[in-house]
Amino acid sequence: MPLDYNHLTPSEAVAIQKELRQQLDLSPLQKEITTIGGADISFNKYSTTVYAGIVVLQFPSLQVVETKAVVDITEFPYIPGLLAFREVPALSKAWEALTTKPDVLVLDGHGIAHPRRMGIATHFGLVMQTPTIGCAKSVLAGKYTDPHKEPGSYTDLIHHNEVIAKVLRTKRNVKPVFVSPGNLISMQQSLDIILQCVRKYRIPEPTRFAHNFVNEERRKYMSEVGK
Repeated sequence: MPLDYNHLTPSEAVAIQKELRQQLDLSPLQKEITTIGGADISFNKYSTTVYAGIVVLQFPSLQVVETKAVVDITEFPYIPGLLAFREVPALSKAWEALTTKPDVLVLDGHGIAHPRRMGIATHFGLVMQTPTIGCAKSVLAGKYTDPHKEPGSYTDLIHHNEVIAKVLRTKRNVKPVFVSPGNLISMQQSLDIILQCVRKYRIPEPTRFAHNFVNEERRKYMSEVGK
């Protein structure tokens, strides 16, 4: 079902977040994971054009199985804490276009590590009823102490006395990433899966592949439009 968030007010969007949050399920995922997806969005915050990409990988080999990209238009404004209302409609179109739906989807952004526990990964996981993990590069809510420099070290991100993410050092001498469950998966599983997806880079492979893919698709689209 197409999602239309274009004509919502910010207060209406917050109300939707609060309603969706009541459906949140962070129970451990019971099924075996044989495929994992990475999702990313590329956009200029002053533009209405949104580029969404999803890459599906075999797990745990992380070989690419399928890619899908979508160019969409949004009229919802750029508001921190409400970015899912710009991003989820385009991502949902890319998701629906996939032949292989991954067992779990990792999104470049937060899951429950959000002031209202409704980051992009949680929002997408709830509306699509699929297991999701957020892996973000910066903090939106909460405080933490730096993990040790050793790769694989982690600490808790805490907001209002609640652990909302794991602060994970993926590589020595690089900034950590922030791993939080989105929906239909536990915190510990989210951390374990991301650890299995780290290779040469700070960013785990699913979202790194998705980032590179969506930006390449954006460049190709801009090149075609400019002809």
